[in-house]
Amino acid sequence: MNGRFGLLGLSLSHSHSPMIHAEFGDYEYALYEKKPEEVEDFLLNGNFDGLNVTVPYKITAKRCCAVLSDTARAAGSVNTIIKKADGTLCGDNTDCFGFGYLLDKAGVQTDCKTIILGNGGSCLAIQELIRIREAIRAARPGKTKITVISRGGENNYENIFHYSDAEVIINTTPLGMYPNNGVSPLPDLSVFGNCRAVIDIIYNPLRTELMLLAQQRGILSAGGLPMLVAQAKKSSELFTKKTLPNEMIDAVTAKIINSVQNIILIGMPGCGKSTAGAALAKKTGREFIDADDEIIKAAKKPIEQIFYEDGEEAFRRYETEALEKICKRSGLIVATGGGAVTREKNKHLLKQNGMIFFLDRDISELPTNGRPLSVEHGVAALYEKRLPLYEEWCDVKIKANDSDGAVKKILAAFYK
Repeated sequence: MNGRFGLLGLSLSHSHSPMIHAEFGDYEYALYEKKPEEVEDFLLNGNFDGLNVTVPYKITAKRCCAVLSDTARAAGSVNTIIKKADGTLCGDNTDCFGFGYLLDKAGVQTDCKTIILGNGGSCLAIQELIRIREAIRAARPGKTKITVISRGGENNYENIFHYSDAEVIINTTPLGMYPNNGVSPLPDLSVFGNCRAVIDIIYNPLRTELMLLAQQRGILSAGGLPMLVAQAKKSSELFTKKTLPNEMIDAVTAKIINSVQNIILIGMPGCGKSTAGAALAKKTGREFIDADDEIIKAAKKPIEQIFYEDGEEAFRRYETEALEKICKRSGLIVATGGGAVTREKNKHLLKQNGMIFFLDRDISELPTNGRPLSVEHGVAALYEKRLPLYEEWCDVKIKANDSDGAVKKILAAFYK
């Protein structure tokens, strides 16, 4: 089916929606970035057959629709619009379906004390989905208690400690979304002693700072990509009037993850990260970035000179700054310096979008030339100190004595 469809929002550089909709249907799907003062005129007079709507325009979209589905009316927001031949806008909400799919995929029940961060259109849809599930679960009514936390509301971030007994936390705010990675609406989760699940509907990065903080405390966490794909599948059905199997959701989600997730290489100096990274780039067509090269560009001098003139601490600052810029991007192959694991902050930078591979090479094969710390401390002592960190940070450990073999193992694990 040919048609003019797309996504309406304020800032869409982070969007995976065109890639996702290409998997669900053969139709044009564009990105429409509009300022708040442009939205209403675009909705009423724009040249489109259907739209998805993202933050912050879901409530505005509802006001512009002449016809609302029961779900959109109950949710109080619209994220999918179909334009009839006479120009009438029909609003629906597929976020309810998408969030329900995300909950089921993560194995999270919300029949408990739940706090929702943010009070926009996504929050309204999520509340409606939880209400629907509460009504269906007639045998256990009344266990769900939802508190919405917003910046200026009665329940806000200043008094959020009143709800420290929450068992589920759901983030619907854009805090931590690309390109403002590394920010969390809740910088400290220690106050939530009963929390058993954190859901963040942000999908870029794959793992937000809030999710990584939850993982640090052993709390189950889930990001928004399955929700995005599930609601896109439901939207595509409305666009094309064709039913798609739910099995497509997992397949498309996996394909998007493989496309956007970074391959991160860690390991001792001289273990072959740069060689493996270049080989992986050649085989996959991905961009390869060596973090050490970015440090040299920023410092405007060789690494040995940075250590000699400025010291190791200055080098580590350069390194973290480089990783902050590199690792918020997607679909890369990244080789890190051997000591990147010595700074705890770097762990979240690598993990936000990355699958981490530890290239473990025999100590006897590790060179020391041009590697100041290997010379200063000795390879064996350095390896003994860093090995626990490499093993803790990595998702997969690869024996790297044979470079070609290591590359094959990385690709097999990454695309498994």
